[in-house]
Amino acid sequence: MRRNLPKSLITLLFVTAATFVSPATFAQDRFSLCWSIYVGWMPWEYGDATGIIDKWANKYGIEIDVVQINDYVESINQYTAGQFDACSMTNMDALTIPAAGGVDSTALIVGDFSNGNDAIILKEGSTLGDIKGQRVNLVELSVSHYLLARALESIGLSERDVTVVNTSDADMVAAFSTRDVTAVTTWNPLVNEILKVPGATKVFDSSQIPGEIVDTLMVKTEVLEANPDFGKALVGAWYEIMSAMESRPEVLAHMGEASGTDQAGYEAQLASTQMFYSASDAVAFVNSDKLMTTMEYVANFSFDHGLLGEGAADAGFIGIETPTGVFGNSRNIKLRFDPSYMEMAAEGSL
Repeated sequence: MRRNLPKSLITLLFVTAATFVSPATFAQDRFSLCWSIYVGWMPWEYGDATGIIDKWANKYGIEIDVVQINDYVESINQYTAGQFDACSMTNMDALTIPAAGGVDSTALIVGDFSNGNDAIILKEGSTLGDIKGQRVNLVELSVSHYLLARALESIGLSERDVTVVNTSDADMVAAFSTRDVTAVTTWNPLVNEILKVPGATKVFDSSQIPGEIVDTLMVKTEVLEANPDFGKALVGAWYEIMSAMESRPEVLAHMGEASGTDQAGYEAQLASTQMFYSASDAVAFVNSDKLMTTMEYVANFSFDHGLLGEGAADAGFIGIETPTGVFGNSRNIKLRFDPSYMEMAAEGSL
């Protein structure tokens, strides 16, 4: 599943990054990409199944292996450990896992942002303010935790006003059905399932912090710099798939089935996802001032919760580069948002 970051992984990530990631930079002709099931990442499965990715790889004389990994965090761990050249992940997880582990990564594709897919749901109360004093079940240190912190901040509360209860995403729906659980923060498709429970009320969702929970394809910066054709092939394939999604309903049916639902279920998830079907729209998003502000929020949350590593003295310990500037330490940039390949797609020059 997506977006689950247990505390026990933090130390391991630094060890694996230090042990397995090679500093060597070299040209190559075979690459690997890993992804996990989530509405915004199903295009990779479709591109692999239909040969679109192979077509673009052949255009540039390379091979791209596309691998589904059922556990979201494990996919990022393997990427961080050097087993993959590219991996789908959120902006927050890109900062707290590979970047915090010393792996320099570039957001080659910004595919979408959550626009309601992540939500806070109460059983007792009808407004966000009613959450005060309640126990909130969520996947601790995930984007659900981040959403809760931002929601509380919006009404002048903090995490001190609630009690966070770490709960596996696999147990979330069942937990909400019990008498003791009165508040949860989670993501789709779990949100849609929980809202079917009598008395469930959604009091806050990610549409109220638009553009902050961002889904990306991260690529090792050194690999991309040494092999620009890898980036061109991935971006070219991605926007061909985006075009197919917009114009052919059978594409959505395929993605729905591949993700364990059906076309209607997949479209329901798309309805609360701001997909960037157009490369120019994705470029505009990355070029906006808001992206760096968002990453500052994310860095502050991550530092406050010990996710930037033991050596981090402040939220700016890791440099985050965007087109509008760098947040944090410019001498320790480990996370980059570079729209140049998406600009090529927008210009039709791939």
